[in-house]
This record gives sequence, structure tokens and C-alpha cells, in this order.
Amino acid sequence: MKVILFQGDSITDTKRSKEDLSSFGYGYPTLIKSSMGFDHPGQYSFINKGIGGNRIVDLYARIKVDIINLKPDVVSILIGVNDVWAELSDDCNGVDADKYYKLYCMLVEEIRESLPGVQIMILEPFVLKGISTETKWETFRGEVYLRAEKARAVAEKYGFVFVPLQEKFNEAEQVCPARLWLWDGVHPTNMGHELIKREWIKAFRRLEEITGERNKA
Repeated sequence: MKVILFQGDSITDTKRSKEDLSSFGYGYPTLIKSSMGFDHPGQYSFINKGIGGNRIVDLYARIKVDIINLKPDVVSILIGVNDVWAELSDDCNGVDADKYYKLYCMLVEEIRESLPGVQIMILEPFVLKGISTETKWETFRGEVYLRAEKARAVAEKYGFVFVPLQEKFNEAEQVCPARLWLWDGVHPTNMGHELIKREWIKAFRRLEEITGERNKA
């Protein structure tokens, strides 16, 4: 059975129980687990270790207990918006784009070193204009876009599957107002989590195809 681990911040966490591995919260990891568990019963097991408020530095700090020790086959990572948000808040404790990139590289390199066969999926950080982002909107958007570029650069550097999300949310906003997808400009609604789920599953299928081709070679 292939173990899939979801990592990230509150967008991944979605109020899961920290004491119960079977507790997945209400977000995209639950939707993915439900969909893939139904379509492929017994083929995959799922773990959600997202923690609200995490920046890349926080995720790196818990790399051993919450990633390596769990020995996943696939690690899905969505991190970056808090690296911006923390800098724009009162404590100004964000992580700049260059440091974000360096730590992201360190994170994935150490994961691969400890788990040589692991597959890593990198999800793109995203943002829309909403009640939590509109006050400093131009800065917020520009800085999140920078983290998105760095996340993509990490995926390209190591040959990981990258899951683009910003453009999908931009397109969704053309259909219905942003608050119907990201209720505060950052955190997805049920519909926003469904969008992430659909893009994630498409990317996972690409990963499975690539893995299958490598195994045949």
C-alpha cells in the first residue's frame, strides 16, 4: 500500500486532530482521500500533517518527526503564504523569497537523502483579494507570486511534479467572486478545496505515469 503524506499550513491542516492520524480536517486532503480511496480501494493510505500558521522554516524544523519518520512514498507540500503573511503582520517574522527557496531546497534534499525512493509533489502557493489580503493587496499578491515562482523553481530543479493553482483560482474568480473560492483571500472554501483536489489528482496521475515509465526503462 502506497503512503501519501500531506504537508503544509492551515490550508492543509483544516482543523484536523493532532492526536489522531485518521483525522483529516475538512479540506483538500480529505477530498483526495475520499476520491482516491473510493476509486482505488486498498491501494493507498493517507496521512495529513499540515499545521496552521507554518512557514517553510517551521516545516523544515519538523522534517524528521513529521516526514522522514513516517516513511511516505509520496510527499505533497503546500507552503508559502504564511512566509508572506507573517512579514506583513505586527511581528514581521516572515521568510523572504530567497530564504524560502534555500530552505525549500534543503527540505527536499534531506527528504530524498533519507527516503531515496520518495516522490515529491510541490503545490503552488496562491492568493486572491479578500478581507485578509486587501489592506496590503499589491504587496501581498506580489510576494505570494514570488513564493510561487520559487516553489516552481524547486520543482524544476529536482524534477518534481508541480501543481499550479494560482491561475486556476484566477480563472475561478472570473466565474464567481473570490470569496466563494477563498473566503478571506487565503483560506479555501469547500469549493476552493474541491479545486485544489481536482488539480492535485490530475498532477498525481502524471506522477504515476512518469513513475511507471521509469520502472519500465
